[in-house]
Amino acid sequence: MATAVVSWGFGSEDIFEYFLKRKQIKSEDGAEIIWYHAANHKSRMKEALKSSAHMIEADVLLSCDESEHGQPIMAHPPEINSDNTLQEWLSEVLKTNKGIKLDFKSLAAVKPSMILLGDVKMYLNRPVWINADILPGPSGKNSELDAEKFLDTVTSFFPDVTLSLGWTTGWYPNQLNEGYSWTMVKDMEHICNKLSQPVTFPVRAALVKQSYHQLLWLVQQSNR
Repeated sequence: MATAVVSWGFGSEDIFEYFLKRKQIKSEDGAEIIWYHAANHKSRMKEALKSSAHMIEADVLLSCDESEHGQPIMAHPPEINSDNTLQEWLSEVLKTNKGIKLDFKSLAAVKPSMILLGDVKMYLNRPVWINADILPGPSGKNSELDAEKFLDTVTSFFPDVTLSLGWTTGWYPNQLNEGYSWTMVKDMEHICNKLSQPVTFPVRAALVKQSYHQLLWLVQQSNR
């Protein structure tokens, strides 16, 4: 899925400052940031770490039945198994200067993952984004995460982390696909106007043009 990232909040420039300082980009232009997505299995992770990507994105689930005793692993549904745990993934990524984006598909995986991140907090001197689709969106099903519980859990461990907050979406060829409605962006604004940390909105790129006015309104609600 192609995405566009719309930023809202002070601190959205930190990703630019980080890579500008290392002379890996030339300007504060989001198009210069190279992403490697779905770096879940060890082979993909190793490929990502050797690549020219600035930011590495991966998906986090709990192993087995997602009980409180499960271990966070790197996988994207419908996969439920992986040869890579979050602990192993962090160990390798933190040997590089690449930024991190962790995408959560279930609330159960969030707290144990925050605990693991807390254990390596002193080494997180890089952009770290925590992503989840917290609201229902265009042609999408209801989110599997409770927005309030997700945000409370993440911010209780990392009050300054960049939050990447999206909507569940779907897209179907050869038919009319709805965009982001006024209700959708107003529901997101209601959540985000209480937040003090940086926020980005990952949106389905194919739906941006028809949702231009709604998304523009959303980012204009912040003076940061």
